[in-house]
Amino acid sequence: MANDSIRVRYAPSPTGHLHIGNARTALFNYLFARHYKGKFIIRIEDTDTKRNVADGEKSQLDNLRWLGLDWDEGPDKPGEYGPYRQSERFDIYKPYIQQLLDEGKAYKSYRTEEELEADREAQRARHEMPHYEYEYAGMSDDEIKTKMAESEAKGLKPVIRFHVPEHKTYAWDDMVKGKVSFDSDTIGGDFVIVKADGIPTYNFAVVLDDHLMKISHVFRGDDHVANTPKQLMIYEAFGWDAPKFGHMSLIISKDTGKKLSKRDETVLQFIEQYRKLGYLPDALLNFIILLGWSPVGEDEIYSLKEFVKMYDEKRLSKSPATFDKKKLEWINNQYVKSSDEDVVVDLALQQLIEAGNVPENPDAKTLEWARQLINLYKQQMSYMAQINDMASVFFEEPEEVSGDALEEISNDTAPVVLKEFSERIKKLPIFDKVQILATIKAIQKDTGIKGRKLWMPIRIAVTHEMHGPELPESIELVGRDKTLEHVAQTLAQLNEN
Repeated sequence: MANDSIRVRYAPSPTGHLHIGNARTALFNYLFARHYKGKFIIRIEDTDTKRNVADGEKSQLDNLRWLGLDWDEGPDKPGEYGPYRQSERFDIYKPYIQQLLDEGKAYKSYRTEEELEADREAQRARHEMPHYEYEYAGMSDDEIKTKMAESEAKGLKPVIRFHVPEHKTYAWDDMVKGKVSFDSDTIGGDFVIVKADGIPTYNFAVVLDDHLMKISHVFRGDDHVANTPKQLMIYEAFGWDAPKFGHMSLIISKDTGKKLSKRDETVLQFIEQYRKLGYLPDALLNFIILLGWSPVGEDEIYSLKEFVKMYDEKRLSKSPATFDKKKLEWINNQYVKSSDEDVVVDLALQQLIEAGNVPENPDAKTLEWARQLINLYKQQMSYMAQINDMASVFFEEPEEVSGDALEEISNDTAPVVLKEFSERIKKLPIFDKVQILATIKAIQKDTGIKGRKLWMPIRIAVTHEMHGPELPESIELVGRDKTLEHVAQTLAQLNEN
């Protein structure tokens, strides 16, 4: 039976693509809702019109679906608590704004940005933390009205500020961090709840939305901790109970040890980027869930259904979560290895086509060749885009053999092996892995050359690499003509040396 009292939400801003950190927030809310058979809601916080981007909402929802998430209510699934876009809820906010003004818990503020900046400069000069100073200090009600009327006459557009109670502690029992408290005198003074253009600010609108949508629990990033006391003040002003809060740990880069920043271009941070590289959604979801949450035991590979069943919010970590690119690649490789062949081939083929290594509409022969090629590298690939580099020998003419590879074949037996191999494969009736393997074994039997001295010259000559997938399969895919050409080039290079 569904637990209707548990309602959680993911509330993104349509200001860009889905970020790893936001995806984690969505996932932990989703797991909590599904584990306890509650409701998972999507709400779009689109009031920052200057930063909103075209298709930002669509991108968020598409990428959540790609990760495997579904939701009970949202802009595309209207429910009884809608609308689910803040920009469509302005009429809902208006009476609550007026209520605070009527009760003296909020007021119109006419300080210009220049005046506010001058205040901050003076405060910094006095070695004070910058804060808003009450502009009507010491004035009577009549004087305040006169001051406001003068400001209106000048054509100034007011913001609406919330009266912050003085000398009061706001505390909550955080589901992740434990006991947290703030002194009201430390939050920077009366804060804006409605901007001059009439649009409510985040800290005000989020409270009304969460209350009116009956949100019971709020899981969000640690960067929201400082917002929580302001929101608790709003709840208190209306006499409402606040939801339970859980602030998840920061995500830090393993390479830098610093907080994952959207400006750090050394780490891919958007789900869209991983999709384009050919990561599998189940693998990326698995990796993200393990950023700040740990299951019981040593296993790390689970399905979403298994995560839902085992989820326990008490196992959310207080310590920063480390974003490890190598671990993500390892997890994705586990999924690639165990995935259905058609899924892997389809995703890797897209990468080959985008790189221009396979034509856009390949014929049946090319498709079969590409399928064999992809399967050759399936066990090695951490993500599908790697196929283009891993299999470059099949698309690009290799440079001369050099370095360790050249040293490996600079001996008396390498030319013998390569000449025998070249002569014998010319005569093969069928150029496939079975006949190629039989040819190499025949060379071993007839020349007595075996092991590394047999296999490495052939691999290096044909692929110009010392390591790679199964050699007979690789040679078949290179093709007879190119194989003969590469062997001839290598023999010529050895003779010159």
